[in-house]
Amino acid sequence: PADRTADAICSEVARLLKTERVKRGFSLNALAERAGLSRQTVSFVEQELRIPTLGTLLRLTAALEVDLEKIIARARRSVSVS
Repeated sequence: PADRTADAICSEVARLLKTERVKRGFSLNALAERAGLSRQTVSFVEQELRIPTLGTLLRLTAALEVDLEKIIARARRSVSVS
């Protein structure tokens, strides 16, 4: 059960990051450049093909100008409601 919850939160974080990117009108390339990451890394995170490191999450959220703690809290709330 704990693993499933963690997996669900990770999935929701990936979804929320993509939603924030789209809301801001950034392409994958633009976000990758702003975050100092490869386009492939951003794509893999959004598609849940890779679990991002804390450093990657911090770079993405800084580039999106969102608070990582708030993204995680939103993901937790979403998963606990489901």
